Amino acid sequence: MSAHTLQHYTPPPDNGLTLLYADDALLAVDKPSGLLSVPGRGEGFDDCLIARAQRQFPEALIVHRLDMATSGILLLARGAEMQRTLSQLFAGRAVHKCYTALVEGRLSGEGRSTLPLIGDWPNRPRQKVDLLLGKPACTDWQALDYDAANGCSRVALLPHTGRTHQLRVHMQALGHPILGDGLYATAEGLAAAPRLMLHASRLQLPHPQSGALLDICCPAPF
Repeated sequence: MSAHTLQHYTPPPDNGLTLLYADDALLAVDKPSGLLSVPGRGEGFDDCLIARAQRQFPEALIVHRLDMATSGILLLARGAEMQRTLSQLFAGRAVHKCYTALVEGRLSGEGRSTLPLIGDWPNRPRQKVDLLLGKPACTDWQALDYDAANGCSRVALLPHTGRTHQLRVHMQALGHPILGDGLYATAEGLAAAPRLMLHASRLQLPHPQSGALLDICCPAPF
């Protein structure tokens, strides 16, 4: 959800950063669900991941974002020069991300969604599929297992582009919205989970200084 559309914001308690990786160039942290990546607009939206990180690492700067409701790996640069370098790696698609999600219904096999996406302006912050005006978007998905008791499937999602709500809209378009999604789930799917069941679980990139492969993992908490 976009920060400027928030009506009420109750961030999770600040129990300190969960550091997944740290060196002189960058930090990888586990962002909790319900916490903004960057400050929202207006009063009452200052508490966010980057603000919490800067209390411990004053030079930390944001490189990319996760939706407020999404948890998992968030990469931070240590200083402006490293922020530029890491941003170039993201822009050049040298950073590979994998998400874990729980979705409604039984999903099997694997596939790719290339449905183009655009903002659904009358219903902001929702996004929608638009075959004529939408921007290119690409998501690979792979079903991992099926929970018959709860009628949901665990899925690995690999985005090749970074459109707003891309994973959420692509799964909805497949007929398997993510559980707990306040924008795209069915009423049953929304009631079935206490949060958006989407987690950034793996991130791979060449280290901006050495070029060595960094492979950062953070298992989903669900």
